[in-house]
Amino acid sequence: MDAQPPRKLSLSIFFPCYNEEDNVEATARAALDAAPRISDDYEIIIVDDGSHDRTGEIADRLAGQWPRVRAVHNPSNRGYGGALQAGFRAATKEWVFYTDGDGQFDFNEIPRLLDLLDRFDIVSAYRLNRQESAIRRFNGWAWSQFCNLMLGLSLRDIDCAFKIYPRRLFDEIPMHSEGALIDAEILARASRLGYRIGQIGVHHYPRRAGRQSGASLKVVARAFIELVKLRGRILKGE
Repeated sequence: MDAQPPRKLSLSIFFPCYNEEDNVEATARAALDAAPRISDDYEIIIVDDGSHDRTGEIADRLAGQWPRVRAVHNPSNRGYGGALQAGFRAATKEWVFYTDGDGQFDFNEIPRLLDLLDRFDIVSAYRLNRQESAIRRFNGWAWSQFCNLMLGLSLRDIDCAFKIYPRRLFDEIPMHSEGALIDAEILARASRLGYRIGQIGVHHYPRRAGRQSGASLKVVARAFIELVKLRGRILKGE
């Protein structure tokens, strides 16, 4: 039997950027290269989260250069959750895929997620070979376990930035998290509404340029405080 062609669908692809002037164009070009093989109806959204470097300027230039690309700007830095919220709300297609703007994932692995959409409503990937220090890998594992315990989930890598959601979900749920808890909040709210969540491994690559900003003690502490508050909201149905 001949192999079936990849599933094609109406798709928004977006990635948040904060001070990613050295990565944003390469990531946009990679998305543009992969998208036509994935979808006949797609858009690519660059979310500039109040960057202090040339990220926003480059995003605007790319949007002017390529009709399929749009640039969305947060006037000031809202944090990772605020950047993702901006991307989800800006998306106009039936499905929404997001990844990070630092080039640590391969857009060509998106079809692996699409293959699961016949059985699941959401696909949340996990990193097969996480390219980070041992302590960051342990912290990521511990964070996922704690979120699972607090929110009634069962996911290997909650914060993996390689997910696809149906756009309608974001008309059905509130999003309060401005920081690192955003993934857990969306997945927990979706699960409570009955959305089926599938998981699959994807490759993780070293950061090409720039520095990560998500592991500071301030960010971690904020995430734990938000997690306790989120559990309370969800239990109250808020």
